[in-house]
Amino acid sequence: MAWQKSVVALAAAVVLPLTGVVAGSSAAAEGDVSAAALPPGSPAAVNGQLKVCGVKLCNQAGQQVQLRGMSTHGIQWYSQCVKTASLDALANDWKADVLRISMYIQEGGYESNPRKFTDMVHGYIEEATKRGLYALVDWHQLSPGDPNHNTSRAKTFFKEIAQRHKDKTNIIYDIANEPNGVSWSRVKSYAEAVIPTIRAEDPDSLVLVGTHGWSTFGLSDGKDINEVSRNKVNASNLMYTFHFYAKDHRDSYLNALKTVSSQVPVFVTEFGSQEASGDGPNDFTMANKFITFMNSAKISWTNWNFSDDKRSGAVFKGGTCSGNSFTGVGPLKEAGKWVRNHIRANR
Repeated sequence: MAWQKSVVALAAAVVLPLTGVVAGSSAAAEGDVSAAALPPGSPAAVNGQLKVCGVKLCNQAGQQVQLRGMSTHGIQWYSQCVKTASLDALANDWKADVLRISMYIQEGGYESNPRKFTDMVHGYIEEATKRGLYALVDWHQLSPGDPNHNTSRAKTFFKEIAQRHKDKTNIIYDIANEPNGVSWSRVKSYAEAVIPTIRAEDPDSLVLVGTHGWSTFGLSDGKDINEVSRNKVNASNLMYTFHFYAKDHRDSYLNALKTVSSQVPVFVTEFGSQEASGDGPNDFTMANKFITFMNSAKISWTNWNFSDDKRSGAVFKGGTCSGNSFTGVGPLKEAGKWVRNHIRANR
């Protein structure tokens, strides 16, 4: 369901927009990116280390919490949209709690230059931390759909991320974006291979794992959505991810979300009010049904996506990311106005 590559100018991706580190260089070795402190009163400072409590997400005080925020588009294509002005707007104007850092593995992403993309993620984690946002590190595996294709790469990447950031309390590891065309047992075996690599460095932080059928608990593959609850990943402080696009994914998907979230801890790491392609007309009526339920059940979510891509699901109007004006509703498409309102609600 995550969008495929669109034709964009890649020049802006040559330099990391926030750190000034040349992508692919060794200049971002450990210690070169200054450690950021969580601002007092910010979401990550207030809630601290996140823990799974039953089927809910709780903060350091054991209180149930719901995070709301945005996912970047693929950072190999839209790094120009993730910069000082846009992140300031996300934290201060949108009042978000979390930034999902979407690093594709194939499609010109991590596989093509592991050093470059690992350094980019390091930089984005620091920038999220400076603003008191949770940094959700998204291993955006999409095609091939079997995450085991990338097990070795995932271990290498997450070992370094965990080593560098293990002392932070705002890190969330999302180890498989949208497994597809693969059985749940294969996804489970991948998760149980990768999670120990993270836990060896960072025993406390929240880990997320995508479910089969493009993170629909198998629904989009015609599978039994209860399979995950009958065969859980053997790991602690773990949540499972669910994705939906409201124009295409109707009441059956909402009912599935209601069912699985009563069985296991669920985090909606990607959704939109459009078609599954991330384009087409918005269906805010259906999307509001999902939002209403997620709010009532305190299910955390990040919306797709924080870019100015031409598709209707990209929140910014075309050309916005070439400038520095991101606050208010002026730069936003209709989907952007809608999701900004829902992030800001009851803040």
